[in-house]
Amino acid sequence: MFAYYEEDGDIKVGTILTDNDSSVQMESRFGKRTKVKAAHILLRFAAPGPGEAMETARRLAAGIDADFIWEAAGADEFGFADLALDYYGKPPSGPEAGAVLLCLHSAPIYFYKKGKGRYKAAPADALAAAKAGLERKAREAELRAEWADQLSSAGLPEPFRAKVYELAHKPDKNSLEYKALIDACNETGLSPARLLDKCGAIPSSQEFHLQAFLLEYFPRGKGFPTLAPPPPPPELLAGDAPAFSIDDAATTEIDDAFSVVFRPDGSVRVGIHIAAPALGITPGSDLDRIAAARLSTVYMPGDKITMLPEALVNQYALAENRDCAALSLYVEAGSDFSILGLETQVDSVRIAANLRHETLEPLFNEDTIKNPAAPDYAFRRELEWLWGFACHLEAARGKADQVQRDDYLFKVVDDRVQISTRQRGNPIDKLVSELMILANSCWGKLLADHNVAGMYRAQTVGKVRMTLRPAPHEGLGLECYAWSTSPLRRYVDLINQRQILAVARGEKPPYSNSDPLLFAALRDFELAYDAYNDFQRRMERYWCLRWLIQEGVQELNAAVLKENLVRFEGLPFVARVTGAPALNQGDHIRVAVADFDLLDVELSCRYLATLPAA
Repeated sequence: MFAYYEEDGDIKVGTILTDNDSSVQMESRFGKRTKVKAAHILLRFAAPGPGEAMETARRLAAGIDADFIWEAAGADEFGFADLALDYYGKPPSGPEAGAVLLCLHSAPIYFYKKGKGRYKAAPADALAAAKAGLERKAREAELRAEWADQLSSAGLPEPFRAKVYELAHKPDKNSLEYKALIDACNETGLSPARLLDKCGAIPSSQEFHLQAFLLEYFPRGKGFPTLAPPPPPPELLAGDAPAFSIDDAATTEIDDAFSVVFRPDGSVRVGIHIAAPALGITPGSDLDRIAAARLSTVYMPGDKITMLPEALVNQYALAENRDCAALSLYVEAGSDFSILGLETQVDSVRIAANLRHETLEPLFNEDTIKNPAAPDYAFRRELEWLWGFACHLEAARGKADQVQRDDYLFKVVDDRVQISTRQRGNPIDKLVSELMILANSCWGKLLADHNVAGMYRAQTVGKVRMTLRPAPHEGLGLECYAWSTSPLRRYVDLINQRQILAVARGEKPPYSNSDPLLFAALRDFELAYDAYNDFQRRMERYWCLRWLIQEGVQELNAAVLKENLVRFEGLPFVARVTGAPALNQGDHIRVAVADFDLLDVELSCRYLATLPAA
């Protein structure tokens, strides 16, 4: 005796060896023996043998029209043997009954399984929807294969053009385009980005990197939504001295300026004035939510993405020839630069000038300071006194005579890049940075002394971190340090400014020490700030490659950082050198560069020679 039975969701046929009430010992047509529950035996038959029965059943099943037997089945539940009887018009043979069973089992969109050998015809609307789904999948499979073939042949299907960067950086892995792209990648052995580039889909490597960043951190784009005009600054006490700012020519978010009043007794009052957008951006407002989402201005060579909309930046920036709302720290200093007193107030400051590095540096530098023969310029007396004050502040922190390093300046115009160096710690840098450090440390202490919540920058054992509690900053030599001087560019500074304004005005601070918004803002800011800095460094590295290609550089000098890691001379670019002998840190070598890869931002760097010691 033979039987059809169900095992592992499949219909099988075999020979019955032993037949018990609860189980049956079966031998498959391939000779494998297995125990099958009696409930899984669907049909017993006497002839033909299992192999012939299955082959005949499959041949007969291929000729059965599923639509026809679906119509014949009716709406009630039925057994397959009963349907086989109706279909053939006579008691079916083993293969004939098996053919109907196989047809029902292999057509789940037509027939719903209801039990052992029992089925029910699917409703007409459900069947129509299922057929439409199958037709759609068939069309998609055909289209997927067509797209994959086109991509493998270095052609770009039209629907891909609007999704190139998305497919390269942040794809929807369930999309048909991505599946076709992966099929083509498997065929060609290329990565998605490489294959898209081969198809001519990435005309701009710069845009390729920018879009990777935007998709991750600005998925809705870098533009701002339409917002109501920001409120005008309130009426404030007028300051009594003109102020000036010092920034590079590209700076639009001018958020710090200085004033100096010389007194007859030799003492000096220094005003450190910080733009006060916190006067107009209230916690929880639309502008606040935008700032909280962006957290910082993003910088890159030739471009930036501001934290705040241009209209608000223009309204609160310390622009020249106008009165600007400011949070001011007034420092009373003696003729020996010693600090005699501090006062914080909110006032309106007249900005007399926005001085720019490019025009100020030739006039105000180490060679011209205190040099009577040097040409005169606006605010010379104030700048030279502030320079002396900054040197005093630096020495008081125990940070004088530090090793000076070069900063690299990138200027991108019409897709060409210029890279220049500028020594960090020159008089302009030192003057601005020391006054900012003074303001940030004094305001951090102000918040701590009044037990008002703030966000601090701390450094212990070499590690820099953000904290909600005042803590030492060992790198700066300070007891506490709270970023507060860039509220147009950093959300942390904007939050701290709100707290400082409350203390200065004797009002209740917007945030308590246990406010969960502060914890969330601190966490989000650290993650975003690190990511933005990584992006800036990557784009600087990219533009270094572009400069090497632009200038046709094939060889250059490099300094050994460690082992086979070198930094190129005159560029902020680090690479691994191949073919070099044992090298010591600080050695200078000549290297050959080639194989510039603008997508991976890499190149090959080969050792040529060791240069004589300077």
